[in-house]
Amino acid sequence: MESRAGVSKQDIREQIWDYMESQNIADFPRPVHHRIPNFKGSYLACQNIKDLEVFARTQEVKVDPDKPLEGVRLLALQSKKTLLVPTPRLRTGLFNRITPPPGATKDMLRKCATSQGVRDYSVPVGLDARVLVDLVVVGSVAVSEKGWRIGKGEGYADLEYAMMASMGAVSQGTPVVTIVHDCQVVDIPEALLEDHDLTVDYILTPTRVIATGCERPKPTGITWSKISCAMMGRIPVLRSLRSREKQAGRDVTLKDEHPHLEARSQHAAPPGAVRRPGNPAQPEAGSPQGDVPSDTVYVGNLPRDTRVRELKRAQGTGAAPLQLTWHPQHRAFLHLQDPASAQQALSCLQGLHLGANTLKVALARQQRASDPAGGPAREPHPDH
Repeated sequence: MESRAGVSKQDIREQIWDYMESQNIADFPRPVHHRIPNFKGSYLACQNIKDLEVFARTQEVKVDPDKPLEGVRLLALQSKKTLLVPTPRLRTGLFNRITPPPGATKDMLRKCATSQGVRDYSVPVGLDARVLVDLVVVGSVAVSEKGWRIGKGEGYADLEYAMMASMGAVSQGTPVVTIVHDCQVVDIPEALLEDHDLTVDYILTPTRVIATGCERPKPTGITWSKISCAMMGRIPVLRSLRSREKQAGRDVTLKDEHPHLEARSQHAAPPGAVRRPGNPAQPEAGSPQGDVPSDTVYVGNLPRDTRVRELKRAQGTGAAPLQLTWHPQHRAFLHLQDPASAQQALSCLQGLHLGANTLKVALARQQRASDPAGGPAREPHPDH
C-alpha cells in the first residue's frame, strides 16, 4: 500500500484500517478500527522472530498485549525467556511478568500468551525491580521500511518505552521489533515524526523480515511537557516516576501546567491556607451560581480524617490554590488564581484516589448547582 502525500497520522491509520477490513485481511477482534489491528497470518509473521539473532540471545523480552503479538508471547514462553507485558493502559503499574504454572503444557503456555492468560498468570513488576529488557516488541497500525512507526493514536507504546528508558531498563542499543501485515508497511512522511515517537529496528510480516537500519535516536526518557494532568491522573506509575525525577532535580513541568501562575499563587497566599467563615475573601452571598466563583474547584468523597497535606500531595504540582475551604461531610473547595488555573487543578485531580476513595471533582459552581448543600467550614486536621 502507498500512502498519499500531505496526509496526517490519522489519515494513514484510517487508510490502513479501511483497507484491511475491505480486503478481509483483518482478523478477530473486528472491526480493527481504533485498534492495533490483528490480521490473518499474524502467527506466521510472529514465527519470523526466530530468525532474528537478537531474539535468540535475549533473556528478557517486553511484548505488548495486542492480539497480533500473541505468537511472539508464546515463542518467548516456549523458549523459557522472561516475558514482560505492559498492563493495559498502565492502570495498575508498568509491567506484569508472565509466570506459567510449573510443568505447563504447550496448551497451557498458549493460554498464558493470550490476553486472558496475561491477566490470570502474571505478577506485577514494581519500579524498584531491576529490569533489563533485551528486546522490545510493539504493535503498529503502520510502519515504514525506514523504521518510522504509527500506533493507534493513544501514545502508550511511546510512553511505555520512555518510562523504561527513564528506569534504565532499555538503552539506545535495545532492539525494537514490530509485527504487521505487508499492507501495513507504507511510506510515512518524516514531517509526521515527533521527538517522542518510538522507531523500530525490525519489521516482521508474513512474507518478509525487514531490517530498517533506522538511526533516528529513540526516546531517552519521558518528555514531561507532552504529558497532560489528565494522563497523570489516569496512570499512577507515571506519578511515581515523576516524583522520582522531580527529587532528582529534573524539569517535570506538564503540558498544561503554568509555572508562572503557580508562582503567583504561592506568592499571593501560602498554599493550603484555609478560608474561614467571615474572611473578606469569602464569596459574597447572593453572587451568581450559588455564591461560588468560576475559579473554585469542589473536591468530594474525601476519606474520613483526610489531612490537608494529603489533598495537596494528591494534586501534585498543578496550579497551587490561593486558599482552601474545608467542609464537613468529606468535601473541600480549592480557590485558584483564575478560571484557567481552576481548570488545570480540575484536570490534575480528575480520577485520583485517596485511600480507597476516588475523588469527586468539579467546578464548584457546577457542583453547587446540582447539590446546594453546603455547611460551615471546619478546621483542617492538624497534620498538614
